[in-house]
Amino acid sequence: MLKERYETEVRPRLMERFGYKNPMQVPRLHKIVVNMGVGDAVQNPRALDAALRDMAAITGQKGMVTRAKKSVASFKIRAGMPIGAMVTLRGRRMWDFLERLITFALPRVRDFHGLSPKGFDGRGNYSLGLKEQLIFPEINYDEVEKIRGMDVTIVTTARTDEEGREFLRLLGVPLRD
Repeated sequence: MLKERYETEVRPRLMERFGYKNPMQVPRLHKIVVNMGVGDAVQNPRALDAALRDMAAITGQKGMVTRAKKSVASFKIRAGMPIGAMVTLRGRRMWDFLERLITFALPRVRDFHGLSPKGFDGRGNYSLGLKEQLIFPEINYDEVEKIRGMDVTIVTTARTDEEGREFLRLLGVPLRD
């Protein structure tokens, strides 16, 4: 399991590499946020239900409907309209999702050569975009109404991008150099 590997291998190596004095200084996972925009929910409200169903199958947790903050006339969106779904994962579900993402989903991406190192935000958190939800084995191809992409944000307690990069690399996240 990924959490056990973190505690036995990753934490000691990070303490040695960055010279932490206290084990509580070592970067750890805080949460993982999965977001799926459903722009066609404006015309088709059932599309949001399908997106929530797919997200629940992928993450193991019921999603939350996100609503538009502002009205955008060119997209025919009013403030408060449902336009997406999101899930915040913590604890065991977070570790399970990250393990499935690394071991099952990312290798199924077509022409995959590793994740871009440009996804860090300056504070050790990493964001990546997935073009389709079909890379997860939990999704039944025949039941998918429309292929949708999703954003995954891995929030860590790392203070710098260098610490976050090393932390994720030691966990097994396939980052390109």
